[in-house]
Amino acid sequence: MNFLKKNIKKEENEIKDILKRILKKDFSGTIGLAIKNGLYQFSRDLVSKVGSFIFTIILARLLLPDMFGLYSLVLSTIIIFAAFSGLGINTTLVRFISKEHTKKRRKLKAYLLYFGKIKAILIFFSAILLLILAKYMANSFYQKPIFLALIAGILYMVFIQLIAFLQAMLQAVNHFKSIFKREIILQISRIILVPLAIIFAIKYSLSNEINLMLIILFLGISLAITSLFLFFDVKKIYLKKIKNEKTTKLQKKEKKTTNKFLFATAALILSGVFFRDIDKVMLGHFVQSEFIGYYAAAFSLIGALTPLIGFVAIVVLPIFSRLKRKKLEQGFKKSLRIILLFSTGAFIATLILSSLVILIVYGKEYIPATNILRILSILLFIIPIVAVYQSYYISQNKAQVIARFLIIATFLNILFNYVFIVFLLPYGNLAAVYGAGIATIISQGFYLVGLIYYKKKMSIKK
Repeated sequence: MNFLKKNIKKEENEIKDILKRILKKDFSGTIGLAIKNGLYQFSRDLVSKVGSFIFTIILARLLLPDMFGLYSLVLSTIIIFAAFSGLGINTTLVRFISKEHTKKRRKLKAYLLYFGKIKAILIFFSAILLLILAKYMANSFYQKPIFLALIAGILYMVFIQLIAFLQAMLQAVNHFKSIFKREIILQISRIILVPLAIIFAIKYSLSNEINLMLIILFLGISLAITSLFLFFDVKKIYLKKIKNEKTTKLQKKEKKTTNKFLFATAALILSGVFFRDIDKVMLGHFVQSEFIGYYAAAFSLIGALTPLIGFVAIVVLPIFSRLKRKKLEQGFKKSLRIILLFSTGAFIATLILSSLVILIVYGKEYIPATNILRILSILLFIIPIVAVYQSYYISQNKAQVIARFLIIATFLNILFNYVFIVFLLPYGNLAAVYGAGIATIISQGFYLVGLIYYKKKMSIKK
């Protein structure tokens, strides 16, 4: 009890210190930089999640569970293909550029050209792969009218990856303000454009397949608008940094170091996307679309809360990269303590208010999603803590550790999803959806335990 009071008192003092710094606009030193970045990142996440809430509510209410389920299935499929065009490049860019830009003799241009070339090649091949497989997935695997939407998803995939790349460039040099401002543009544009597409489809009685295609197409247009603004921000910021820098190529040793980190991170990112979206894809094969809509509605609420709890993990990645030993451990433990306080409150509130939240946010048509939300609320503890551990390992060039546990957890997630869905499907589509939620929690829990275990093992060795 005394230990708990001591920790709460310690956190109160630290929060007061942070508030004093904010009021005085004192952002000096490493702590000040973390606070400044944290404010912008929190603001960006707040805008993103509020915008996503509004966007999801509008879509869910306009489309109803059946069409909303199809939309969620299409989006999950496109995101998995988009992961092949990302493959850890953005995280690797943050890692190397954040260190490189502080050096006197730096190779920013060389690194940017190297990453940009790989990115362009991967986007091209991912787009071709989606184009080839779209018909099979829609007609044979899912047996749902989503072929045209998957084709339109190529535009979405290209621009979502371009935005991620540009944001990584800004994050690497601590320009979180630009990311925040452009997030506002993205949310406003998609909240305006996509509902217009749905209203147009309803007015002219277009088929579900055409309706879905228009939604994805207009989403791609909103991403294109945002990427244009981000491009101008990046050009303005980086032009000064690389203006007088000679165009050089990376040496073999530098490429080897970069590629080693990139391959490990690629496995991490790809496994992470499968980990997050494979449940919807597998449900798409087994259950009717309206039940995917219930699951997606509950999952989107969890997805809206977890980044707000775990925003610390994103902000501290460039900071962790520069800290050593004791300071690194202190920063890591402090991040965990803050996140645990927020996670506990969010979990209790979600557990108690699930039914009311579903009714208010989505309407009575989505009431079956209530228990799904209660099951998934456990993720409010797991995901934010995982994010901090991931930032820690990446900052210490240990991405291979994350990749190792994540790959295992991803295979377990696929296995558990299949077993639970197939086992519970005879009891109804909703029971199968519960099974997908349980499978996700078990595999996420395994992943977290693995990360905690390895870090303790590292500490013992030191």
